[in-house]
Amino acid sequence: MTTTVKLTDIKIEYPSSDGEPVAETYIHLYAILTTLEVIKQYLTGRQATVLANQFLYYAQGFPKLRVAPDVMVIFDVPPGGRDNYKVWEEGQVPQVVFEMTSAGTQKQDQEQKKLLYEQLGILEYWLFDPKGEWINQKLQGYRLQNEIYQPITDNLCQPLGLRLEVEGELLRFYRLDTGDKLLIPIELAEQAESERQRADKLAEKLRSLGIDPDSLS
Repeated sequence: MTTTVKLTDIKIEYPSSDGEPVAETYIHLYAILTTLEVIKQYLTGRQATVLANQFLYYAQGFPKLRVAPDVMVIFDVPPGGRDNYKVWEEGQVPQVVFEMTSAGTQKQDQEQKKLLYEQLGILEYWLFDPKGEWINQKLQGYRLQNEIYQPITDNLCQPLGLRLEVEGELLRFYRLDTGDKLLIPIELAEQAESERQRADKLAEKLRSLGIDPDSLS
């Protein structure tokens, strides 16, 4: 009698870490973290998740077939973090991937990863070179057209509805619908502090006029 063993019956480990550094330099790490936080904030309330430097497993039963994009955006999945991302469990491949590239990772980013992301059907692939080591203007995007990546010339990220700009060593994002710039965490904190100071000044002015500001709330 022949027993059929299903792939789902086999216990296969899919590690969440390989012990390697998250990024090559502090500049690359900061670019990864700000990009992650900005896009997470932008997609709040939507059926999407944004992950950074987590393994993307794309072939069930083959744990060595994996890649760790610096930042990946996946739509039509439950929001929230994951220790790793398995395409066959989630039912979606990332729609957008960002790699913070350097001279040391140029070959891998421009050849192996580009080909893999193209084959996986990832709609857009963006390379950001924060030190300006090998990419002219530090930014180059690719959009999938007829299953082949073509260079993006307008810096528009269509799946996200954002325009990308390089500002120093950071990648910045602007909404296409409003033109508003998406703020990084330090800018959000400064904005909140500025609003608090304005509220305090208004409350002080009201008190000088004999009005209790708490009675207006």
